[in-house]
Order: sequence, then C-alpha cells, then structure tokens
Amino acid sequence: MSGKTNSVRRFEHNPSHIYRGIKADIWDGGHRVPFIARWPGRIKGGSVSDETICHVDLLASCAAILGHKLAPDAGEDSYNILPALTGRRLAGPIREATVHHSISGMFAIRQGRWKLILGRGSGGWSGRGRPEDPPVQLYDMSADASEQRNLSDEYPQVVERLTRLLDKYKKQGHSREGRLSFEPVAPAYPCNWRMNLVT
Repeated sequence: MSGKTNSVRRFEHNPSHIYRGIKADIWDGGHRVPFIARWPGRIKGGSVSDETICHVDLLASCAAILGHKLAPDAGEDSYNILPALTGRRLAGPIREATVHHSISGMFAIRQGRWKLILGRGSGGWSGRGRPEDPPVQLYDMSADASEQRNLSDEYPQVVERLTRLLDKYKKQGHSREGRLSFEPVAPAYPCNWRMNLVT
C-alpha cells in the first residue's frame, strides 16, 4: 500500500476486514489471511477448520502428501496440516503455538485463544505505540479478534507462560519438538508433476 495508512478505504476497500493493523504489523490485520484448499476426494467441499496454521506448514504437508520423509532438521517450524484439511479429529491442536513477527522484528506468540505481543504498538507501519502503553499486549482472540482490549494486567500468568514458551522456541531455534512426524498418504497424483502456465 502506498500513501497514508488506510488510504485504500476511500475506495471502499478494507483489506484487513475486522482485524487490527495492516501489512507488516504484528496485529492480525498485518498477516492473517484465509487459507483455501481444494482436493477432490480428500477435502470435503465447504468444510471449515478453526486450526491455527502457518504458511511454513506447507513443507511438512506437501511431504506427507508425496509420502516423502524429510530430514529431522528440515522444516523446523513446519507441521503437517493434513488432519485439518481432511477433517480428521485430533486430541489436541496440530501446533503447540504459532510464532509471528512484524516487519521490525517484534515477536508475538499465539496459543489457543491467547495471543501475546512482546512490545508496544504495531511493530510495523501502523505505529509504534505510546510510551505510556504497557510493554506487552495480551488478547483473547476468541472474544476480541480485533485486538482492542489488552488483558496483560488481568492475566499475568498467561503472559508469563507464553513468554517462557516463546523464549524456549528462540533458544532452541525451532518450535517443533523432535523429529518431524506425519502420516504419509498415497500420492493423489503421479509424482511426475507438470505445471500448466497461463500466459
């Protein structure tokens, strides 16, 4: 977007929908996008999943589709999302948590309904925040998807737990524990892939 923040609204375009922020921000308006998949015979048409996924999950998922085992240190933050795509029920979430960062490097971690942001403001193009703002932001994304009510003072135990988890991920250099686990599926198509380009 060129020009003043939110300038596209004069054209009745709201790229962030209900989400706070714009591209480059740590708030969900800065990086949240819909994920749409079609796979006849595997993904039920019209199905929806509430699973939190990340684009890095495509590596592990594509490996599973192809029946390819990745090296233990490959795709250290990639999880196989095929269960979410195919509607398979799991005992828990696919990812323990999802790490985000803004264009300036401000970190956030999302786990279940909670999203913790370590910093003031957007960490991006929407603004730096004010000096009097709390140094961290905690949002209950199930009740406040627009990230308007900072609950960090009300839930210090959640702030502490998520801060420890993010520190652990940073220290170990990855979020996925141990070896990449996936259940390969028989390839839906022959593995001699062909790309059809439309020009």
